[in-house]
Amino acid sequence: MHHSVWYITKYFSPKTETSMGGRSWFLLSELAASGVDVTIISSDSNNLVDLPYLQDRVFVEEVQGVRIVWLKTLKYSVAKSVKRILSWFHFEYNLVVMSKDNLPKPDVIVVSSLSLLTIFNGLYLKRKYRCRFILEIRDIWPLTIVEEGGFSELNPFIKFLSFIEKLGYRYADLIIGTMPNLKKHVSQVSATKTEVVCVPMGVSESQINQYSLVDADYLKRYLSSPKFKVVYAGTVGITNALETFFEAAKQLEDETSVEFLLVGEGALLSYFKNRYGDLPNLKFAPKVPRHSVQAVLAECDLVYFSVFPSKVWEYGQSLNKIVDYMLSGKPVIGSYSGYPTMINEADCGVYVPPGDALALANQILRFSKMPRMQLEEIGGRGRSWLIKNRNYRVLSADFAKAIFKDYEKNI
Repeated sequence: MHHSVWYITKYFSPKTETSMGGRSWFLLSELAASGVDVTIISSDSNNLVDLPYLQDRVFVEEVQGVRIVWLKTLKYSVAKSVKRILSWFHFEYNLVVMSKDNLPKPDVIVVSSLSLLTIFNGLYLKRKYRCRFILEIRDIWPLTIVEEGGFSELNPFIKFLSFIEKLGYRYADLIIGTMPNLKKHVSQVSATKTEVVCVPMGVSESQINQYSLVDADYLKRYLSSPKFKVVYAGTVGITNALETFFEAAKQLEDETSVEFLLVGEGALLSYFKNRYGDLPNLKFAPKVPRHSVQAVLAECDLVYFSVFPSKVWEYGQSLNKIVDYMLSGKPVIGSYSGYPTMINEADCGVYVPPGDALALANQILRFSKMPRMQLEEIGGRGRSWLIKNRNYRVLSADFAKAIFKDYEKNI
């Protein structure tokens, strides 16, 4: 049987010459390769990736067998702004008024958050085309902005988003989450009996087999030391909870065999440089393109991530950073106390309590004294587990079997 799916999301990251592509791209391109007719409807207001410039309200292109419908939408530069919310409404309006006559009739419509407003359009299109409506949760809103954005649950806009969230949970034919324990959250906020499944973040063949090297000057300046290197690679912002990383470096400043390396940029970079820049065991390295991250991690010994304590993590994490870290074949250490997944499943590292710099320092010291072969064995377990369990070919098959009740094709 021929299948057709519309995947609607305001934020979509296709694979381009300058972008490695996001989870949705890899899932859907694999679906298209298996014979499914895939239509993606998204906006051009995602400033994190390279998107086509739109002169008209609608632009349609086909990329590797995937039909992408771009809707011209209000742009914004500040995430926490009224303009961002107006951009959400603008996308929904353009979605309503766009002509759909030339698109194949969908068997399934997947609405992927953010934005939650698209749930309204999803429910309308479900009724119009008499098809299945799947709600995909990639970020739990409004919980995330209540827990981490400082918004009150009594805020009228938060209440509005909560209403939409519950509406989606109640009337969806299926709920898909990137986090493994989303079912618990759904049951806490809604009495729905809708099935909840997990299709998490994964790794693509291109990530596994291809990455770009960094230049020799970069290697010499930041990565040539023979010391045991602990690295954080990523954004240096408010939500990244990096204070613990720097405090652990301070705890271990007399351990001359251990070195801390931060690779990245962000709003708090200057603050941390001013506060901790005089530590003899700490280096700040410039951000590298995402396709060069693996080359940097290959020169280090232990990789680190951190989050603040938050109710959001009770439902699990599926962070791109963890995928990159496990792919590097290095042991992973995380300041994380939420629902355990990936690292514990692969037995490729440890968690320490968020904010506990002493516990982090003790674990780093323990790893630094391990023989090289033991470190390689621990990190290798993570890479092997990731490639076996989180390959997008496997995840795309899981996705297809979930959204199409009669899907039997072996991808």
